Amino acid sequence: MRRGMLLGGWLVLALVACSAPAEPPSWRLFALQRYQPHDGLAVVNQPDGFGLHIHLETDTSFEGVCRPRWLPDPARLFNGNGSKPFSSGLADRAEFFEAVARRDVRDLLAKELKALCLDRAPQDRWQWTEPPRTAEQVVPVQLPALEEGELLISPVEELRRVEQLLMDQPAGE
Repeated sequence: MRRGMLLGGWLVLALVACSAPAEPPSWRLFALQRYQPHDGLAVVNQPDGFGLHIHLETDTSFEGVCRPRWLPDPARLFNGNGSKPFSSGLADRAEFFEAVARRDVRDLLAKELKALCLDRAPQDRWQWTEPPRTAEQVVPVQLPALEEGELLISPVEELRRVEQLLMDQPAGE
């Protein structure tokens, strides 16, 4: 009985020793452009180069002030430890909250967002605002054209106007 337990213990020890260790995430951080410099940040928060591609936006809705507009739904980063990282699809919001809880991520976010504000609104004063850390802190982006009905034109009304303009034109024009 004792010999069987000893043999079983050695077998378990041998299996554990032969298994590959779990690769920790590298937490590599770097700017990853979307459309213009400073408008994206890559965060490698998973093994094998997977992570987040955080899209950076600015808010200039207050006169003379440029600050971050937080979009807590990042894209999924692929090949983050390779030579050609790219993103596709959506990553989980919980990963965004975990990433922005780290000081090194927030420091690089502040640096990139300040540079983006300088490019987009050089005359405005830079103002840092902390990113949301929980779902309850997320403020939805309000788009005035979609929320103020009086600013929108009815498609039916617009079609009627176009048809009226076409009927009012003399033949041959």
